[in-house]
Amino acid sequence: MVPLYYLSLLLCALGLANASSEALESHEDFNIENYQQMMQLRHLAVEFFDYYENITATDLIEPGTRAPNQQDLQCLAEVAQLSQGLKSGSVWALRMIDSWGRLPAGILYGNRKDLGNFDECIRVSRAIASTGHTLRGKYCFAKILSGKMLAPDLPFARFLSVLTAVCFPASCTGQHIETLLRQLFKQLLNIEINSQLQVINENYCQTAESEPWDGLTIFTIVLIGILAGLVVLCTIYDYFFCVDQKRLPALVQIFSARVNSRSVFRIVDSKSNPNVIDCLHGIRCMSLIWVIYGHDYIVSAASPNINVVDIISWYKTSFSMFIVHGLFSVDTFFFLSGLLVVMVSLRTMEKTKGKLNVPLMYLHRFLRLTPVLALCILIYMKIFPILGSGPVFKLFNNVNAKSCQENWYWTLLYVQNYVVPSDVCLPHSWYLGVDMQLYVISPLLLFALYKWGKKAFAGIVVIMLLLAACLFSTMMVGGYTMQNMIDSDKLYLATHTHASPWIIGLLFGYYLHVNRGKSFKLNRLTVWLGWIISLALIFTSLFALYPYATNGKTLPTLNEAFYVTLTYIAWPLALVWIVFACKYGYGGLANSFLSSPMWQPLSKLSYCAYLVHLIVEQFNGAITHTNTYFSDYQVMLRFWSDFGFTVLMAYFVYILLEAPIGGIQMLLLPSGRPKQQAAPIQPKIDEESNENAPPSLMEKSPVEAPPLAPKTAVDS
Repeated sequence: MVPLYYLSLLLCALGLANASSEALESHEDFNIENYQQMMQLRHLAVEFFDYYENITATDLIEPGTRAPNQQDLQCLAEVAQLSQGLKSGSVWALRMIDSWGRLPAGILYGNRKDLGNFDECIRVSRAIASTGHTLRGKYCFAKILSGKMLAPDLPFARFLSVLTAVCFPASCTGQHIETLLRQLFKQLLNIEINSQLQVINENYCQTAESEPWDGLTIFTIVLIGILAGLVVLCTIYDYFFCVDQKRLPALVQIFSARVNSRSVFRIVDSKSNPNVIDCLHGIRCMSLIWVIYGHDYIVSAASPNINVVDIISWYKTSFSMFIVHGLFSVDTFFFLSGLLVVMVSLRTMEKTKGKLNVPLMYLHRFLRLTPVLALCILIYMKIFPILGSGPVFKLFNNVNAKSCQENWYWTLLYVQNYVVPSDVCLPHSWYLGVDMQLYVISPLLLFALYKWGKKAFAGIVVIMLLLAACLFSTMMVGGYTMQNMIDSDKLYLATHTHASPWIIGLLFGYYLHVNRGKSFKLNRLTVWLGWIISLALIFTSLFALYPYATNGKTLPTLNEAFYVTLTYIAWPLALVWIVFACKYGYGGLANSFLSSPMWQPLSKLSYCAYLVHLIVEQFNGAITHTNTYFSDYQVMLRFWSDFGFTVLMAYFVYILLEAPIGGIQMLLLPSGRPKQQAAPIQPKIDEESNENAPPSLMEKSPVEAPPLAPKTAVDS
């Protein structure tokens, strides 16, 4: 479930670390002269204002090209005002120059950015009496050393560029600043910077002034306010004015935080429902935690680390395999998705004599998923940018905002993995697209299993093997590779790539359905053999490529094609045994852990947690104001804070929207009208909806779900 854009950042960090290490060890690749010249520079701000003590229009504009415009003249005037302020010792001018970055210490250890002091720069505000306007600070990053200058022959040289913070008057554009810096470097270092190299990127410059809210931002805030108001009012009515919980008005039942919180924290006893598979809660939650933890490593690798070179040594550890191959957490969710869809749907079909209202199934799932997804897109696109700031905030935010502004509708249509695979709005939502597409074809397989049973089972196995062969042949014929996620849009995001885990879950669910009510007596040898094979498949999937990581070798195409194809089958097969053993009493300590009631609340929040966790992680990474240090312990510290805020935010999104939408569906959809019962209405998250995004395993609702909309996930 690792979004590919951010996974590529981690892999780029590995390349950068490797390039830095190679450049340090190889004098043939490393340009010592340019490096030594740069090391002789004084503080860049001091050099700049010494050189431009008497700045003129010819410093900003090449003579004979064009006449200075109003903005040029204002920039010149403010730079001159700043120079005068420095000469007179004005505190505001000293703060502006004090906020500049320097040449980063430890360039050869991967420290490529000096962030200066962001807040000191943008908080500069000086009223100029002579002109009547205010001089404000503008924070930008300047590329003071190109990777091509340091190590022109290294393949990752472009990632070695050194950046430092600069602070200029806000009236100066990025082009003004770049022109001045180019002349400065030419004078001091006798280096002519390539005209194609962008020294200053205006898109990443920041001032204290925030952009005015547009209509969509205001709409999002109003929408959240209305939802919050409904929740507060209904909760107050429920808590203070309702004596009989059995007679709550439907609207209060739907929006009351008290009612919906009970459904989240209620622990369901599996003994009360033979269809419950308790261990699915634990498997789902452990996979969700794995996803969040893996994404934290990616955000950490993309942060301004002072020790990027250490990522190479980290990558060569066995522990890194859990992060690099965290993609298997996705296959776990696909396995659960197929398992739950068939178990719930076949029970429904038995009650309706083989009938399945397919349009209602699709409508139920779309309404179950889309409102929460749409709200998260709005938050990601419009609320995220106005809540934070920092030196690297725009580096994170600009990519996110652009993707959502251009491609949000593809995400809501669940086709983003094919239409815009490299520019998905909400990067991790590609999973929803794949799972929705598999769900759309599920009725064909369900009808086949119901009508033809074992024959259909065998036919579906053949289909799965053909899809696996298709993946293998695609890699071999096209020469595609998953290494460094180079061809991820052609391989990893394709629905047929992830069909094997989903189909194995589907077939296993059919097996459990056919054998429901039966008990299996296995001898000790069989149980041990099952666990050994299952663990062997898991550890082989995770560590088969470890020798290549330690030796820095590239996996041959044939080897990689076999590895990718077979692990998409091996991983879900290992899960088959784990679920089987836990369900039928052979799980031991694993079942005690995975079936613990402690997982149930998080399992019910897992869909919201899945959607919001990357927003939380990116936001916390984007508001970084100082350089960071990459290590397992530092990532663990980041994880616990991100995980805590993710669960908290997921709870609020659940209370605000997910639970009310579920209640409204039960109230309005055909055959889904709620009955007045002792227990409050719990929005039903049908099994199938559950599968789709690390869906939440919901306990069975006291209100009977419509027969065509699968029941709760736990019902399985």
